[in-house]
Amino acid sequence: MAGANQIYGAGMIESGVTFDFGQLVMDNEFARMIKHVVNGIPVDDETLAVDDIARVGAFGDFLSLDATLRHMRELSQPEVLDRRVREDWEARGASDLAARSRARALALIDTHEPLPLDADVAKQIRDIIAAADREKGVA
Repeated sequence: MAGANQIYGAGMIESGVTFDFGQLVMDNEFARMIKHVVNGIPVDDETLAVDDIARVGAFGDFLSLDATLRHMRELSQPEVLDRRVREDWEARGASDLAARSRARALALIDTHEPLPLDADVAKQIRDIIAAADREKGVA
């Protein structure tokens, strides 16, 4: 995070010899969390809840405050990482990160509908392919 601006190797395992869709889902989540932190975390009277601390007191109940919920939602919201307490995790099947990531990848593959290319973009691609075919002597 010391100025890095590229994340490389998403989805790769075995030094890039193998690609794994579950690993891609995990890496995407990690990259999103890194991006969240790199974009900066605002520190001001609102995010520090200065007024709420003064009003509620150091040992008061902050969980019921609107600001607590609002700022909690601003934190990274993982899709496959599981932050529940162990009892809740076990009650829901105790699946590990790899299993959840693979299931998410398969769901994405099953439901994804790519946006169609604009007609001019599709024509440009066909023109590039045709030019390359001519250059290589392919009909």
